[in-house]
Amino acid sequence: MNVKVVELASGFANPWGLAFLPDGKLLVTQRSGQLRLRNADGTPVNGGADQVSGLPVVEAVGQGGLLDVAVDPAFATNRRIYFSYAERDGTDASFNGTAVARAELDTANRSLSNLVVIFRQLPKAQSSAHFGSRLVFDRSGHLFITLGERLNNDQRGFSQDLTRGHGKVMRITTDGAPAPGNPNFGVGGAQPQIWSYGHRNVQGAALHPSTGELWVNEHGPQGGDEVNLALPGRNYGWPVISYGQEYGTLTQVGEGTAKAGMEQPLSYWEKIDGLAWTPGTQKSSIAPSGMAFYSGDALPDWKGSLFVGALAGTALWRLTLSGNTVTARERLLADRGERIRDVRQGPDGWLYVLTDSSNGKLLRLER
Repeated sequence: MNVKVVELASGFANPWGLAFLPDGKLLVTQRSGQLRLRNADGTPVNGGADQVSGLPVVEAVGQGGLLDVAVDPAFATNRRIYFSYAERDGTDASFNGTAVARAELDTANRSLSNLVVIFRQLPKAQSSAHFGSRLVFDRSGHLFITLGERLNNDQRGFSQDLTRGHGKVMRITTDGAPAPGNPNFGVGGAQPQIWSYGHRNVQGAALHPSTGELWVNEHGPQGGDEVNLALPGRNYGWPVISYGQEYGTLTQVGEGTAKAGMEQPLSYWEKIDGLAWTPGTQKSSIAPSGMAFYSGDALPDWKGSLFVGALAGTALWRLTLSGNTVTARERLLADRGERIRDVRQGPDGWLYVLTDSSNGKLLRLER
């Protein structure tokens, strides 16, 4: 399909998350800790300053900082938004973890009020990497939170530990309680917010527009990036099974690529360009990030496709689907050489893309 890429705005400092308000305005997070409010065309609201005040202290270190942002389905009446961020431990500053806060947004004054932290990843860890984290509302108004396994080798196995928040998808109410209908694992000390486990570092998540099921993507190590259907109570295998290798070697991670009781990905990458991997060679990662289903009519040939941003792969991937089966993959925007951090369908039916750099851009894909 003949698609035009329009650069709406630039000058974002490592933007991470993008969300649309009901009136078409959009919110963009910057990893360094700023939230910016823009018109749908990318221009500052009222032509002036665009930063929103009232955010909490953000631990902007390594891969951490201000991360995703989501708008309450009832925003028109409650004015609530939600955002995830890296939070320093209150007693030992060398520890940190992902947190989620809720606040009320005053768009006219670009300010937040009544801020409440509704979730904290526990336990915190001594790491500056793999925080997750995407925020997605389900059709019941409950909030999915994706969490990374925090990268450290000595904590790798905690993705399989139901008493810890490492490498999990959580599901909570907007007040922070475990959401009704969460799985009961029958394990003493299991965190009741857990929806699924055995993940590595989930940085993309979206609800399927027809089924309402949660799809996620997650970083493999060297190769083994995955797209998964995150079903309640399921184990997605990390680090017991993986299609990835240990960094800098040809060594397979874990016991192999499959094991009874552990889920297989719907799709996975073993090479940065998506081509077939040659056994006996090093694999490479696309480093998947933001993800969105396209359900609009403005780009008709893409209706029903799943889009996945790639950081290391500097591309936007389009996955063609037949039900839950990925039948084809297409690499888009690779000629731009830009890290794609987030992708969203806008209320106008176009696709909006954030590029990740010190001069990050807001792009719109249109006809």
